[in-house]
Amino acid sequence: MFKGRHFDRSVILLCVRWYLAYNLSLRNLEEMMAERGISVDYATIHRWVLRYSTELLKRFNARKRAVTGKWHVDETYIKVRGRWMYLYRAINSDGGTVEFWFSERRNLTAAKRFLRKALKRHGRPERIVIDGSQTNREAILSCDPTNRLQDRSRRKLKPIRIRQSAYLNNRIEQDHRAIKRRIRPMLGLKAISTARLILSGIDLIHMMRKQQAKYACN
Repeated sequence: MFKGRHFDRSVILLCVRWYLAYNLSLRNLEEMMAERGISVDYATIHRWVLRYSTELLKRFNARKRAVTGKWHVDETYIKVRGRWMYLYRAINSDGGTVEFWFSERRNLTAAKRFLRKALKRHGRPERIVIDGSQTNREAILSCDPTNRLQDRSRRKLKPIRIRQSAYLNNRIEQDHRAIKRRIRPMLGLKAISTARLILSGIDLIHMMRKQQAKYACN
């Protein structure tokens, strides 16, 4: 993972984690590293963030704890190059992140793609809570029968229960804030591909804070 890198992996991981976790700019990190006797350019730190965010997320998902069968699904706005785009997210009844997916558009196709990803990785929930969005409701109604047909357990699966309530979905609205809080100081992401990588890293750190992974005792 770090083969051929000029810097030690502890330096790389520290810079990546600090950038994703705290309201620090790349130049802030360059200065902080210089104070520790490490000369690294802010552009190099940016490349580290883009290079390792998805790899670290992949390794985290291999150790991720199982989620409960009650989900809250919603999307939030993210500005990229002056345009509003959408981050679809789901959390479970314990507040743990189930899944997330970044989309340029907010429509039925995007909602179905996000839901299929969540169902494939985590299995079927018993209930999904959404706000008043008819698009998300249609996506669940469309993906649910397909998912049941693809199931190989030969069990008789009940349809996913849908609960529409803006009040009950405040839980995920509050959870969005942790992501938005880190993005706000960035003053807008510059490219869709970059936004997707950085958002995956930010959500990774958020899941780590919620202790959603199984770690070795030592």
